[in-house]
Amino acid sequence: MEKGVLLCVDDEIIVLTALKDQLRRAFGSEFHIDVAESAEEALELLEELALDGHTLLVIVSDWLMPGMKGDEFLIQAHGRFPSVVKIMLSGQAESAAVDRARREAGLHDFLSKPWNAEALVESINQGLQERAA
Repeated sequence: MEKGVLLCVDDEIIVLTALKDQLRRAFGSEFHIDVAESAEEALELLEELALDGHTLLVIVSDWLMPGMKGDEFLIQAHGRFPSVVKIMLSGQAESAAVDRARREAGLHDFLSKPWNAEALVESINQGLQERAA
């Protein structure tokens, strides 16, 4: 059976590396963990993964990124993949953007940077349980 995909999107490599390491420690080889350095790259990757038959499960995205902001990215991703669990992880998100993502992208959770790894894993697990229900 194909592993589901967890996608982390952030313009800072150090953040992506930390997220990938934390998620690997928490979930082992249960999921395929992928990363993208921009919203545009993430949208392309989501399409490629879907075309290859992968099950997209979770997106963890920063808000403040060059080009497209995280709320707009999550709204676009939601339009194509509405069942994906969407989590925003940011130190600088505007409350209006978070509210917009909740309304228009079905945002599951918002976590502030610096984040707590246990809270992130708990949020992902909760989102996956709600998705399966």
